[in-house]
Amino acid sequence: MEKLTGTLALAVFTAALGSLQMGYSLGVINAPQKVIERHYARSLGVYNEDLARSEGGNGTEHEKPTDPSVVMYWSLSVAIFSVGGMLSSFLVSFVGDFRGRIKGMLAINVLAITAGLLMGLAKMGTPHLMVIAGRAIMGLYCGLSSGLVPLYIGEISPVKYRGAMGALHQLAIVIGILISQVIGLDFLLGNDYMWHILLGLSGAPAILQSLLLLVCPESPRYLYIKQGKVEDACKSLKRLKGDYDTSKDIAEMKAEKEEAMKEAKMSILRLLRSSVYRQQLFVALMMHFSQQFSGINAIFYYSTSIFQTAGVGQPVYATIGVGVVNIIFTLVSVLMVDRAGRRTLTLVGLGGMCCCAVAMTVGLAFQGAYSWMSYVSMVAIFMFVSFFEIGPGPIPWFIVAEIFSQGPRPAAIALAGFCNWTCNFIVGMFFPYLVSLCGSYVFIVFAVLLFGFTLFIYFRVPETKGKTFEEIAAVFHRKHGGVPPSKPQEEAEMVQLKGSSEA
Repeated sequence: MEKLTGTLALAVFTAALGSLQMGYSLGVINAPQKVIERHYARSLGVYNEDLARSEGGNGTEHEKPTDPSVVMYWSLSVAIFSVGGMLSSFLVSFVGDFRGRIKGMLAINVLAITAGLLMGLAKMGTPHLMVIAGRAIMGLYCGLSSGLVPLYIGEISPVKYRGAMGALHQLAIVIGILISQVIGLDFLLGNDYMWHILLGLSGAPAILQSLLLLVCPESPRYLYIKQGKVEDACKSLKRLKGDYDTSKDIAEMKAEKEEAMKEAKMSILRLLRSSVYRQQLFVALMMHFSQQFSGINAIFYYSTSIFQTAGVGQPVYATIGVGVVNIIFTLVSVLMVDRAGRRTLTLVGLGGMCCCAVAMTVGLAFQGAYSWMSYVSMVAIFMFVSFFEIGPGPIPWFIVAEIFSQGPRPAAIALAGFCNWTCNFIVGMFFPYLVSLCGSYVFIVFAVLLFGFTLFIYFRVPETKGKTFEEIAAVFHRKHGGVPPSKPQEEAEMVQLKGSSEA
């Protein structure tokens, strides 16, 4: 019988601290933007104290730094984080397999602590250079963490709770975002005196995680399948699940190992060329496209300005309200994903977001004529976030591991991570230009994309809940008008893949 133990809960909580750190780093840079820009301007020698006082008292939020160098360094501070994530996402399988999942997470915490120190000490040095360097290193950390955390949690989770525990990665991210929004308020840490501490706290969870990782068991699947340590795998299973007969789990891992030995260990280039896994890869990448191009990061990055446009008096508190809704509906997803299924929740989420994007557009377009339309916009924003966290937010992170077997799984996770971070960068970088081009109708663009993604999920994505890899592969072949390849065909393709050159 599968049960939850204290050790399993501790291991999942410890791993999820990496996701919380990622969420904090995603949200922390937005609240103190004007404060940090002023420090950049002073460091660069382009800050006009007299003009700031005449326009905003003591350099308050009314000041709008227009010096091109300040704008450039600020944009780089925001964008470099995603670039770091894009680059390091390719190293997830190497770091995870080199010494194990636990030691891999321990090793990358050096990056997080280094980044936190650089940003925390920024006022003592050159602020713009130290913040940019810190954000770049933190991006490298988060790119690795966004792969290692779901990988470890997925490998130690009982099958019955695999979906719910996989969704905890996203839950920890949104909790981190909310924490950064709350302590980033002006009267807490988002001010002239404390902003560097606010940024420096990005590395704080890494210290706690490092201490807790020392008492967490290594992944039994890594120990057995990657290292062949049967006794260590049994000990790890008993620590995670209690004192029970491990023979069933060991037999399952033995079968998975035998299957993995038949498969070519694929590089990214091999996976891209393989016809056997083409449909699975297409689905995995489209799931991540749908997550990022849904428009959710436009809400996360620019919600305060959107609420201002909608006529909200205190937009920063409305933004925090979005963060609270985020957490509530991610919890709903955690409770529902193993009951309703991955495909159903993703369809409900994307379809609901499409309707909300239309409602948001109507509200923003007509609020000048009808004052009550601002409420339509606000409700639509909250519902948009709710539908995102029900399915499109958490599910893409762990479904990749479900639709790929041991051989191609690391390469698939690397490609999906790179896709996710690249799309994140594109939306963050180009959304302001899209707003200037489309105005109040900007979310129509996302509504069209969401409609297309909903159709894709409906026609092309099978349900993976409770299915083995062989069952999922058979479903893919049936859906696309083919038959599952015979063993000789599979073996012939694997031989061909083994003979091809490495990426």
